[in-house]
Amino acid sequence: MTPSVAYRHCRTAAHGHYENFPVASTLLPRRIRGPVAAIYLFARRADDLADEGERPARERLAALDAMEQDLDRTLDGSPPEDALWQALADGITRFDLPDGPFRDLLSAFRQDVTQDRYADFDEVLAYCERSANPVGRLLLHLTGTDTPENLAASDAICTGLQLVNFLQDLHQDFVERARLYIPRHDLGRHDVSEELLASGAPDARVRALLARQIDRAAWWLQQGADLPRRLPGRFGLEIRLILRGGWRIVRRLRLEKPLDPFARPRLGPGDWLWIVGGLPIPAAAHAGGGNGTTSP
Repeated sequence: MTPSVAYRHCRTAAHGHYENFPVASTLLPRRIRGPVAAIYLFARRADDLADEGERPARERLAALDAMEQDLDRTLDGSPPEDALWQALADGITRFDLPDGPFRDLLSAFRQDVTQDRYADFDEVLAYCERSANPVGRLLLHLTGTDTPENLAASDAICTGLQLVNFLQDLHQDFVERARLYIPRHDLGRHDVSEELLASGAPDARVRALLARQIDRAAWWLQQGADLPRRLPGRFGLEIRLILRGGWRIVRRLRLEKPLDPFARPRLGPGDWLWIVGGLPIPAAAHAGGGNGTTSP
């Protein structure tokens, strides 16, 4: 299979899977669209294995282990005859991508199989460092913009987007999969039991708890706000639009979560006009206050 065919498959699969944000869009420089799609598909496939149906945990872990073995084969120059691995083999070699971020992603998805509660935000943050931040780091490697300053800003954006995703998927994660990313410390601080949260009742305590999580997500997004202007051309524009999309969902969460704790906002035409229109970000998007060692 040629790299061009493998990349085409990855782009098709990635475009059919994303929800709020375009993947490997035409805004990106042409030479990295295929590798970006392959990276996204790698993360998506591992995530799906971790969450796959009713399979026992040992089978899901075994599937993730097999995926890491395929990664090892790819890094050794003998990728499996699968479009994903053929594309990654080309991208890893051509752009000298490190293997650490790929292994971090697999580690995070193994954790999804074995851990369903988090004591405090530091635990959640450690998970985000492996479940979300590696993708941003790989994008910076692809464009040769992986300076320490840019990597730190990218980590902040990716963490913020992951926290937003937790809020969007609260019903799916908590009610359907019995997995909760809101720290137990925060539940106790707001006097919210898991039973009360699962009821979906817009109780004042639940509203305060979720407002806290939204503020935290907004804070992390704001820490990376300067990154787009440090990135070149179309890549910088893509990251800017993704960041603005995150802020727009934060706004929708602020409006919808008080009425329905399980609201799952999706961006519509009006939202996209705001994202691409360059309108100023409202002050409410930056709200947040500190209560942890490194973040709100």
